[in-house]
Amino acid sequence: MAKTMSVRMDEKNYEFLRGLSKDEKTDLSQSVRELVYKGRIMLAVERYRDRRASLGKAAELAGLPVGRMIEILAEYGVESNLEHEDYLKGLQNLRNAW
Repeated sequence: MAKTMSVRMDEKNYEFLRGLSKDEKTDLSQSVRELVYKGRIMLAVERYRDRRASLGKAAELAGLPVGRMIEILAEYGVESNLEHEDYLKGLQNLRNAW
């Protein structure tokens, strides 16, 4: 279920959002939701790149499945943080699941 919230912002950011919604032919709320969605993705990319989040945590931050997060990281040219031990542990978990 959607939640409603009130946000205070300076006039410059408000005008930016208003202009964005006008350009995209959407309402102001839709523009804010789109920026939050994209911001979550960028936060996840940044934290993964800086090794402050694992792949799973980055996907969780972005609100995406791990597979899609891998695709986005590749699109941004972010190299994998997986170490050899991580790979072996993943293989073992896969074996255990099967």
